[in-house]
Parts: sequence; C-alpha cells; structure tokens
Amino acid sequence: MNLRNQFNTLTEFFEREQIDYAVIGAFALHAYGYTRATQDIDFITRMEYQEKIVGYLESLGFETLNRSPGYSNHLSPVKAIRVDLVYVEGKTAEMIFKGVPKKTLFQQTKIPVVRPEHLIALKLFSVKNDPERKLKELADIKEIIQLTPVNREEIKTYFQDYGLEEYYHEIIES
Repeated sequence: MNLRNQFNTLTEFFEREQIDYAVIGAFALHAYGYTRATQDIDFITRMEYQEKIVGYLESLGFETLNRSPGYSNHLSPVKAIRVDLVYVEGKTAEMIFKGVPKKTLFQQTKIPVVRPEHLIALKLFSVKNDPERKLKELADIKEIIQLTPVNREEIKTYFQDYGLEEYYHEIIES
C-alpha cells in the first residue's frame, strides 16, 4: 500500500466516523502550492477522537511509536510510512475546525486542510519545542507566506506567542 492509499484509507475512516480532521505538514504545504518530499502523513484532530483513531490504526497493523495526550505517531507495516497526529481541544480546536478550507489532494475530492495561518502556527510550535527543526520549518513558513495570501497580523501574533518575533522580521523582510 503506497502513501496515497494510506492517505485515502485514513481520510475515508475520518469521514465515515464523522471525525473532525485537517491535513497538516507536507501535504498541507502541497495543497497551498509548495511541494517537498515526504514519507509521512500528518493530521490534526480533536483530542476526544484519539482512542478511536489509535485503535483503528492498530487494527490495520500500524505500530504505535509514541502516544501522549497531544500527539501520536504510528508506523505502517507496509513501506515504513509514518502517520503523525496532533490532538487539540477547547478554543484551539474550535478555532482550527471553524471554517477549515477544503483543498484538492491527489486529484480527488476536497480534503480539509488547515488554514495557512494555522499551518504557520503549528510550524512555530515545532520550532519552539525542537530548535533543531528551525531551518526546515522557517523555510516552509517563508514558502507559505510567498504562495498564499496570509493575514500577516495574525501570524505575527503567533511568532510573538512563541517568543520567535526575531524570525518574523527575518522572514518578512527577506
């Protein structure tokens, strides 16, 4: 089963089970016009669905590599494809899933993809929690800003919230 089939299997499950979800990571970047190589699939969903999703993935033979209240990572038994999930709740979930845009991926039906501003916020969160990811994530953010009309005031607040304002100026001014 290839990456596209794994992706379809998961999105069909989310739709069938009426699970709020959105694509994040490299596939979200692709939906906004920036393609880079990836061997993982990233989703964001509500915290309340974690047990159901992990159970489903394990029933398909996925190995759960890591699980915490906010994240879970799973490895497919086929072709070492990894699935990463971010779980949110409360105001964060409401903000992300309210009016989440749908984009065409794999020339198929439209799939929920986080807004570019929220994708930037997730990438900044990643930088804050793992500074070694800084160059990769900031390069992605720069591409998002160049390819999509983003609310610069909104993203500036995300940079401020994570104490990364210096990078906002670096990216915007370059």
